[in-house]
Amino acid sequence: MKYLLSTALWLITFTAYSETIFVTLEKDNALAVVDPVAGKLIKTVSLGLRPRGIVLSKDQKQLYIATSDDDTIQVIDINTLKPVGTLSSGEDPETFAMNPSGDRLYVSNEDDSLVTVVDIKQGKAIKTIAVGAEPEPITVSPDEKWVVSGSEANNMVHWINQQTLTIEDNTLVDTRPRGLSFTADSQQLWVTSELGGTVTVLDAASRKKIKSIKFNVTGVTNDKIQPVGVIIDNNRQWALVALGPANRVALINAKTLEVEKYFLVGRRVWNLAFSADQKKVFTTNGVSNDISIIDLEEMRVVKSVAVGRYPWGVVVKP
Repeated sequence: MKYLLSTALWLITFTAYSETIFVTLEKDNALAVVDPVAGKLIKTVSLGLRPRGIVLSKDQKQLYIATSDDDTIQVIDINTLKPVGTLSSGEDPETFAMNPSGDRLYVSNEDDSLVTVVDIKQGKAIKTIAVGAEPEPITVSPDEKWVVSGSEANNMVHWINQQTLTIEDNTLVDTRPRGLSFTADSQQLWVTSELGGTVTVLDAASRKKIKSIKFNVTGVTNDKIQPVGVIIDNNRQWALVALGPANRVALINAKTLEVEKYFLVGRRVWNLAFSADQKKVFTTNGVSNDISIIDLEEMRVVKSVAVGRYPWGVVVKP
């Protein structure tokens, strides 16, 4: 009876919010559920070991979560928050991307220097692609032409044709690429380099560099400026970059490619996600165990929400 009441209350609470934030907690082996309007933690749910990457299914009914130390991707029902299956992922999955059609996942297998292609409907891996050493960041272009994998050890991004699943080109970037994001029109790829301290903007047609963006944060030494997560709004007005132990998020004018502002957030900011209307940004701050909420209309951090130990991945359900 207690379980039924708890589930019923959760469903009522869940459906009452216009959108919901889901955050993986790497050291709690858990998923945090946050109400962004009230700015509070609603619920925490146990997961497998060391959850990191997280993706919302195309129909918004399931969450796919990489539980790295279990060597699998857990499938979670978004209404009940109960596991409903697993997907093959290869060893030590950390980051992965779903194609816009919603029928494939592309998983980085860092230890094996592979990208594993998972057919979601079949629930199994259909191909592995050899890439550079220590692949971690991965993304799919909105036009579904490219899957791009970043090799941390080789300082390179690999352009994989999504139709043939073969590498067609490679582009050198700065040291230790950690984040990848296409613009909504698929014309540009933005690559963060954690140890290089830069973002490289690439032209997708030529796979050549347009510009390397550097960061200068007053009072923060260069070794603490470590770009990781990056997101770009659909209008290509703003790009936001998490700067790791600098405890800042950089706001970049995505047209001029100039840094316009830095937001002070929690400690060791990892990843970011837009709200549904793209007026707010939610950041995962690993060391301070919270998320920050940035209001892009007010141009300030409006809230921090404690969520649990080592928040890493974040998605938003509209």
